[in-house]
Amino acid sequence: MLLINNNNTNPYFNFALEEYLLKKTNEDLFRLWMCDPCISVGKNQNTISEINADYVKENSIPIVRRLSGGGAVFHDLGNLNFTFISCNNNSFSDFKKFTQPIINLLKTLGINAEFSGRNDLLINGKKFSGNAQYNYKNKVIHHGTLLFSSQISNLSNALKVKPIKLESKGIKSVKSRVTNISDHLYTPMDISEFRSLLMNYVYSTNSSNLYYELTEEDINNVNKLSEEKYSTWEWNFGNSPNYSLVNELRYTGGTVEFHLNVSKGSISDIKFFGDFFGKKDISIIENLLIATKHEENSLKEKLNDINIDDYFLGSTVDVLVSGILGAKQPLLLTN
Repeated sequence: MLLINNNNTNPYFNFALEEYLLKKTNEDLFRLWMCDPCISVGKNQNTISEINADYVKENSIPIVRRLSGGGAVFHDLGNLNFTFISCNNNSFSDFKKFTQPIINLLKTLGINAEFSGRNDLLINGKKFSGNAQYNYKNKVIHHGTLLFSSQISNLSNALKVKPIKLESKGIKSVKSRVTNISDHLYTPMDISEFRSLLMNYVYSTNSSNLYYELTEEDINNVNKLSEEKYSTWEWNFGNSPNYSLVNELRYTGGTVEFHLNVSKGSISDIKFFGDFFGKKDISIIENLLIATKHEENSLKEKLNDINIDDYFLGSTVDVLVSGILGAKQPLLLTN
């Protein structure tokens, strides 16, 4: 088995590397990696229904869709991720097999971890690891999170969905009580020490294991895939299932209700209702926004040349876009 200890913390690069290694390698592989603060969503999820849009916007948190299913995950530098790629393998859905090394290592540290449910690891009934899998030809990729010293409050805030009536055909995340591994250690260590311990443990499980360093060609190919796929709106939001959104926002000129349907990431239908005033017919704005991507820059591009005050007295482009995106209060959006 090849072992990779990748130190790049860019989330788009890391998820692109997952796909690159899965399709390139013909050998079993184990990898440890970490991401700067970001949210990863499962391949079957509706991105907008999984995130707290206000918090994500205020904190400039990247969103990246992964190949595997499962729920949305908040990553930070207190979260260590592990990946197994198994070739010529029929172990899809066998989550316990790939998480056993983690359980075994933690036992050597005096921590009694256990596998629970379909894909979780628990300590004293609290979740510290969620796992997901993806099948490609005769290969299985299994990856999981290991909360070691993660900022739990940030995790909760980033994934806390606002009370918007959002009907989605996607899969909703199941939020559980969580804990950090570091809180259960008898002998304190930091995440880099734990990372080395885990890598050395996996290395020691088989005499044929070898360390592998990414080549310049590998890195260039992964960067290309990251730029063309994993960092794009089309992949991270446009691949979401069709959904409907109903939102209400109060601003200085009154209250506006937003009713919209989104198909393949773009608005297929939108209606405005409320007690606001305007001297021009809002159907002009409604028709203008049809086929527009349901994201800030595209919406602002369509509306920036419009005098919004003519349609929603006392409003601005930023206020209108905030409501269309599902915010409960007008957001300070980028220019």
